[in-house]
Amino acid sequence: MIFAAIDIGSNAIRLLFANAFSQGEKIRVEKATLIRIPIRLGMDVYNNNKISKDRADRLIKTLKAFKLLIDVYKPKAYAACATAAMREATNGVELIKKIKKETGIEVRLIDGLEEAAIIRASDDHWLPPESTLTMYADLGGGSTEISILSDHNLVAASSFKIGTLRLLSDKVQISEWEAMENWLMQFEKDFGKITLVGSGGNINKIAKIYGKPDGMSISAEELEKASEHLKSYDLQQRIEMLGLRADRADVIVPASEVFLFLTRITKAKTVIVPKIGLADGLVYQLFENYLHRKKKKTSA
Repeated sequence: MIFAAIDIGSNAIRLLFANAFSQGEKIRVEKATLIRIPIRLGMDVYNNNKISKDRADRLIKTLKAFKLLIDVYKPKAYAACATAAMREATNGVELIKKIKKETGIEVRLIDGLEEAAIIRASDDHWLPPESTLTMYADLGGGSTEISILSDHNLVAASSFKIGTLRLLSDKVQISEWEAMENWLMQFEKDFGKITLVGSGGNINKIAKIYGKPDGMSISAEELEKASEHLKSYDLQQRIEMLGLRADRADVIVPASEVFLFLTRITKAKTVIVPKIGLADGLVYQLFENYLHRKKKKTSA
């Protein structure tokens, strides 16, 4: 059964069409089509606190195109969410109203904790037997969402204003790094036994290039080498010699540094990269709601 999700992020806008189905007691989400447009709302917000007319116009044009695709594809249901950049833009709420008026798409503004909850809901990965806790770290253009789970139950979650575009704009305070480290220190007794699960386009790409052959994990040692290798090239060389898109070639370096910071603090030996994101979680959520309505209707 096909569902669709729109993720309005700080770096890019994504439209995902995915097939969701029940497999025993578990819900599975399999990507069918993913379209990604790098609007980079965060470049405006983290420098000027508002989304410029040019980027707002490009966003609305993109969403009009997405709505046409949704109308043609006819998914069972769809949802749209906006994250850090739209949350912090002084004209964010006004722009959401304009999107509704011009495209018919109702955008839900979510905070960092809800974003983290949506993302981790769609993942069901294997845990190493020595693992005591699982740490989900989702890195976007504007923020990093971290969730700590024990036996699939949420222990703690927090959102930090550390994102790739924010780092490129030199808008991350040292105090924010300190806040992240201090928050992580409450789990110090588990350091070395925490399974780190990374999500976001940058860690996906890093794992694909430098990690294990299946691209589903990367060791801390491989991550260290990847970061040094990426930094040894300038932006143009990363595009021409590493084959990276222009909108990936700049943010991939600060992304590697964020994940290195997390592995060094927690002493994690590996980052598991299941290639999940907010859009996947939204599809999972839509299918859950569909099953709930179906069950309610059957029992009525």
